[in-house]
Amino acid sequence: MTSRREIRSIYLEWAKLHSKAKYGLAASDVAHYPLPEMHARMEDLSLSPPGGYGYRPLLEKLAAKAGVDVNCVVHAQGTSMANHLAMAALIEPGDEVLIEEPTYEAILAVAQYLGAAIHRFPRQMEAGFQVDPREVERRISPRTRLIVITNLHNPSGVRTPDSTLHMVGEIARSMGANVLVDEVYLEACFDSPWRSAVHLGTNFIATSSLTKAYGLTALRCGWVLAPTPGLAERMWRLNDLFGVVSPYPADLLAVMALDQLPQIRARAKKLLDANRSLLKACVNLRKDLITIWPEAGTVVFPQLTTGNADAFCQFLADRYETSVVPGRFFEAPGHFRIGVGGETEKVREGLARIGAALDEFARM
Repeated sequence: MTSRREIRSIYLEWAKLHSKAKYGLAASDVAHYPLPEMHARMEDLSLSPPGGYGYRPLLEKLAAKAGVDVNCVVHAQGTSMANHLAMAALIEPGDEVLIEEPTYEAILAVAQYLGAAIHRFPRQMEAGFQVDPREVERRISPRTRLIVITNLHNPSGVRTPDSTLHMVGEIARSMGANVLVDEVYLEACFDSPWRSAVHLGTNFIATSSLTKAYGLTALRCGWVLAPTPGLAERMWRLNDLFGVVSPYPADLLAVMALDQLPQIRARAKKLLDANRSLLKACVNLRKDLITIWPEAGTVVFPQLTTGNADAFCQFLADRYETSVVPGRFFEAPGHFRIGVGGETEKVREGLARIGAALDEFARM
């Protein structure tokens, strides 16, 4: 059994140390929003936080955005910490946790760190990476305390309909389990209305942040939406052991960002509309890639039909100065993830280099 001291996120290590390239298509967030466009002045910031659990104006804006009671909102340092807090509050060591496969590697690492007995249910490419409630029902047990889903799915970008989530919630309820839905990429569904999964039932918990869809990664404005104030309070107390308090200047900037979210969203939508069009044209030309095309989001997850995808990713980085995420980090070594949230000209050139690299790789 792996000791807690040895548990780490191999994907995040790679992302921090090895993903940089002249043409970076490994990142899954939108290009960073220009700080001057927020019109923040130094006198608007402060180093003297008011104290207590969370900055109240920020919590109120997040509650209004999600349509929930402010006492059910927990502020966290990005979605990763939100997921950590939610899982830590919901499970005990040895509890069964049922997690989709493939999934975001850091979710698995956190569950392992918390001592969960991890079980999996498949999201098959042949089924468009959709969640199949029948697969959840086959693998759940009376010992299952939590089901974990990403929506939009990371790594494929596929959206799970509310009707499917509701069925999963009913299956979970029959065993006394909760459902945690990581919604950070759902924020990028700019053309279709949606509500957080927390509204689907009292056993749903949702996490998200301003990081991926809006280009506000550095603010680390993440949150948990809990079904009850009591569960939210448990997470706040757990956070005393982890984040303690958030950086107050970042809280103030997050409030400004939420006030300006319509224009920030419009900028992100314009960028993604252009880049996704380029991506679709590139992918559709390739006979050596099989791709499930998601309706929204910043990523796709093509399968390479010939050759070793991991070797191709390294070849692309070494010879064409372009980075994508090897599928091995998502338990799908025949795939790689392409992110198109960057500046359009960089994305255009990166995609062209992927095409050239695929052509050359096939001749080797």
